[in-house]
Amino acid sequence: MMVRPSSLLPALGLGLALLAGPAAGPVSADPVAVRATPVPLDAGDPTVATVGRLRYRGGLRLIAESPLFGGFSALGISADGARMVTISDRAQRLSARLTYDAAGNLVGLADSDLGSLADLHSFPLSDPLEWDVEAMSPGAEGEIIVAFENRHRLWRYLPGRAVPVPMPAPAELMQMPPNSGIKGLTLLADGRLLALTPGIRGRADAIGWVSDPEGWSVLTYDATDNFQVSGTTTLPDGDVLVLERLYVLRGGNAVRLKRVAAGAIRAGAVLAGEVVAELRPPLTVDNFEGVAARRGAKGEALIYLVSDDNFNADQRTLLMMFELVK
Repeated sequence: MMVRPSSLLPALGLGLALLAGPAAGPVSADPVAVRATPVPLDAGDPTVATVGRLRYRGGLRLIAESPLFGGFSALGISADGARMVTISDRAQRLSARLTYDAAGNLVGLADSDLGSLADLHSFPLSDPLEWDVEAMSPGAEGEIIVAFENRHRLWRYLPGRAVPVPMPAPAELMQMPPNSGIKGLTLLADGRLLALTPGIRGRADAIGWVSDPEGWSVLTYDATDNFQVSGTTTLPDGDVLVLERLYVLRGGNAVRLKRVAAGAIRAGAVLAGEVVAELRPPLTVDNFEGVAARRGAKGEALIYLVSDDNFNADQRTLLMMFELVK
């Protein structure tokens, strides 16, 4: 399907500042009590503060009594860092205010509410084949763009409107397996969208797409060492940070972040990022699937990660913040 310029994103616009507003509003949202407990980067040695090129700036374990709480796979942070939006595998949208200490480290959250995203008929998403959100990105017109899998699609939630607007998706996406849809979606500095799938474990050719005024063009992402894409975000300087995860039976989770140069992102390209950091036990790590970035008060790049606990009592919902050091 050919996509006209007005159907895609014309320019970067306000970027992550959009998340401070009512974009992607749920059908209804109710306050939810969330207990936020600080977690160290390394529970065995609380003095550890760096991993790779990341400096730890605070993290939280989030717990709530609601059976709908958990499974968070997509993350957005406002440009000033004051608000968080994260969306779950069950299309639940958690919104909260983030709190920081005097040094600007993440220490808590407040004013949390939880509610379902709407379907095309203004009803809460309730079908397991329809509700699996895996990625989100701010859009140039104040919207939040949400990527679903199982029934692969892209929906735009515009400011002040609960009912989404379907967005043309890459043609090849419809041929992907149900659990191998878009895992990473980010708005690039020039207004294009980058979308990445996880690929097939053991193969270094995960399919992805980049948009232009005429539609979507195919590219590939070089996934190595059995890691798979689980999220993407655009850094303040325009480069892209790709979140990858690895699960090994009895070996626990591992995640790593790779930096992809903005200039490398073009139709037909093979994207091969530079490793920024890799987190493995004994460091605090879980099934991280959501990633977001913003510019800090001193011009630094701040990176946020959220984990999907799969509604499993043996896993945790973690929200962690890092500073990218040069």
